Amino acid sequence: MAYVAPEASAGGEGGLSPASGDPGDHRIDSGLDAPPGPPGAGDAATAFFGRAREIKALHEDIERAGLNTISGRKEPRARVLLIAGRPGSGRTALAHEIVRRLADRYPDGVVRARLTETGGDAIPTAATAREILTAFGIAGPPGAGEDQLSEMVREALAVRRVLLLLDDAVDAEQVDPLVPDNPDCLVVAVAQGPLTGIPDVRPCTLGGMDVKAAVDLLARYTGAVRITVDPQAAEALVEECGGQPAALVLAGGWLAARPTASVADVAAQLRALPDDPGMPVGDRPLARVFGLVYATLAPSTARTLRLLALAPTGLTDAHTTSALAGCSVTDARTTLDGFVAVGMLRHAGDPRGELYEVPACLVPLLRALLAQDRPGELRLARARMLERTVRLLQSCRAVTEPEGSAARRKLSELPRALRFPDAAAADDWLRTRLPALIASARLAVADGELDTLARRLVAALVRALAAHRGTEAAAPELYGLHHLVLDIARRRGLHREQAAALLNIGDLDARTGRTHDALARYRAALDAGRAANDHYATGRAMESVGGAHQDLEDWQRAADWYGRALAQRIGRGERADEARL
Repeated sequence: MAYVAPEASAGGEGGLSPASGDPGDHRIDSGLDAPPGPPGAGDAATAFFGRAREIKALHEDIERAGLNTISGRKEPRARVLLIAGRPGSGRTALAHEIVRRLADRYPDGVVRARLTETGGDAIPTAATAREILTAFGIAGPPGAGEDQLSEMVREALAVRRVLLLLDDAVDAEQVDPLVPDNPDCLVVAVAQGPLTGIPDVRPCTLGGMDVKAAVDLLARYTGAVRITVDPQAAEALVEECGGQPAALVLAGGWLAARPTASVADVAAQLRALPDDPGMPVGDRPLARVFGLVYATLAPSTARTLRLLALAPTGLTDAHTTSALAGCSVTDARTTLDGFVAVGMLRHAGDPRGELYEVPACLVPLLRALLAQDRPGELRLARARMLERTVRLLQSCRAVTEPEGSAARRKLSELPRALRFPDAAAADDWLRTRLPALIASARLAVADGELDTLARRLVAALVRALAAHRGTEAAAPELYGLHHLVLDIARRRGLHREQAAALLNIGDLDARTGRTHDALARYRAALDAGRAANDHYATGRAMESVGGAHQDLEDWQRAADWYGRALAQRIGRGERADEARL
């Protein structure tokens, strides 16, 4: 059943018109086009610095016999290596380096999953399990719970030799259900602290980088000369940065943008900055370097950087940034590349180079600054971002329609920047942005201040998924989106949309064998349809209630509900439906 999405208008919500890893990873992205860095600065994108002792210890932990082996029993599960450290310590980069070195040992591949959203909220285990299943081409049932999906993951990995990287775990409860019951697999987990409760986990705790490796990292940005002329200043800068890769990257980017500045200059400036006494001691070096770099940005550029903290899942592109900041797409792209150059952003790894990622360790700092902005301006920025996303989704769906159709004619009226060249490009955009799109819809619904835009966003996303994937293939995502529609409909008293959402959810429950759940949805949809005086919804709900009772082999109730539906069809003169029933 389709949703009735409110149309955009010039006087719509907010009176809008459409706007035209962590730098702590040792492996950092280039993009030093503006300003240019010294020779070799771009090599920092692929180089890995230091951590030789930690890498050696992790390799030894892989080879070392487990507790079960020592006692003469076969290991029942995969070994779990834990890389623990604060955000900005380079923990994710070390995990990726270990995975790169070990990948050849695991012929069935490497699967990576992030367990925490950029804002710090834990990602539900069910969502992570579904992501892992998708990597193996296995479709998880729509609406399936954590236990069922986790069991499917363990079954899939029981017959494979896989290396599983679980990044940024909040606690052991996120990791343990996903550990394969197969000693031929390996799990590399990244977390801030211990994963208490996982047996025989092998921890590797990260502190600061050793001085030589840290200086080498700086030299990739500053060039060797500025390090050679004053090696003690370089070591002092490493000390001011606490040996943290994230802080070193920001300091290196600051120096790369200022060829005439000396290493001693930045070390002295950092030393003069006061610490926040309310901040944990280990977080202070990164906060100081971030503050130094941020203070040198132009006001409009600093505002754009702050607004990137609103980007769902920390991912942004030129469109999202231009909508947030209210600037052109071209200017937004130039600004994003400038942020990459100074270490404030990194490329997210898509082949086209269009996606950028806000490092997770910088998000709390950006949000603290964002709290000083006026709430009305932030709400307007969110609204611009949602409006832009809606129009891109509409374009994404329209490009799948036949030439000459009404949707194609409407598409041709959009600005070129909002049009996709073909269906394949639109499908690629939808695939790479889908996690961020779903997160954007979820956050918009939870916010509750922009429900009109949130309804349009969910409706546009549902239609785009149906057009590109089909309703069967997209059922897992659609199940969650229908629940978002239901949340808004209940909050706003929109009985017609509430009935539509309940019918859609009930249908997906029925298809996956959850007939009792489906029956409850259909009954609730009937009540909502009656409240809305929606004869289509009530007739459809009564038929579905009858079908659910039929599936449960409750023939008497099935006949009763089919009879009620038939009586309504006869009374309304709906001959085709009457004959069908």
